[in-house]
Amino acid sequence: MGWLAAGEGYEIALVDGKVAARAMSGRSSGRRLKTLPKALRDHPEVERLQRFADWLDRHAAACAAQVDAWMVSSLPVPVRLLGRVWADEAWRVALRDLVVVGAVGDDPDEPGFLRDVARTGELRVVNLDGETVRMSAETVTFPHPVHLPDLEELREFAAELGVTQKVEQVYRATWRKPAEAVPTATAVHEFSGGRYPSRFRITARVQSLGYRVSGCYAVCRVRDGDRMLDASLWIGDPYWDDESETGELTWQDAEGRAVRLSTVGPVAWSEGMRMAAALYAGRTLGEGEAA
Repeated sequence: MGWLAAGEGYEIALVDGKVAARAMSGRSSGRRLKTLPKALRDHPEVERLQRFADWLDRHAAACAAQVDAWMVSSLPVPVRLLGRVWADEAWRVALRDLVVVGAVGDDPDEPGFLRDVARTGELRVVNLDGETVRMSAETVTFPHPVHLPDLEELREFAAELGVTQKVEQVYRATWRKPAEAVPTATAVHEFSGGRYPSRFRITARVQSLGYRVSGCYAVCRVRDGDRMLDASLWIGDPYWDDESETGELTWQDAEGRAVRLSTVGPVAWSEGMRMAAALYAGRTLGEGEAA
């Protein structure tokens, strides 16, 4: 974005998402100022540009959230849709370098890191051999890491390439469900007992991590194959503002019925455990207790 006239002797522009100014006269002519001059702080052009910056931030967050939802659910995404949104920087930043898998008929392509999308929908990806190849398919998926059989190899290759993903995928913390799950068990207690000084503090952490608070629980909604599940971690009574602590982790179906651990799918299991671990990690540590 170019520089815009704002008042006498100043121009403004968005620089790294913030409104910046430069003087157009005097000894500082043409140089960007370290702070916004007082004379500009209430200027209509500055307020307009700030509102635009706020919208760009919301748009970028919405794009990242949508891509994250595609990845967590491993949903098929039409490549023509990717071709249309790729020109938008916010979409491009959210999508670039994600591991993508295409399919022609029933034969899936090898996974690769997404680098470019043509408007027609043809993708350019870097495969595990380090070669840039073209991928043509009607739909692609951005698999959740528990569905990537070559995850460790992909992580090593991503480190070699210096890959940085806006939407966490290859380096996303994952948990595998124990094979010996008790058939009748409905709760995990591994992350119980994480104490917080108040209900407000634990609620703030839940929301900062992008999860939802519902009554006594932190909730993570996940598509589990053909069904939706809510992973719910007890965080204390909402009407009790004294010390709170994490409790049991459970999963419920769309009707709110408890789901046996033995029937929880790999993604729902991993995402529920990821939420619980992140909230337990934010607990108040006792003397001599390791994080």
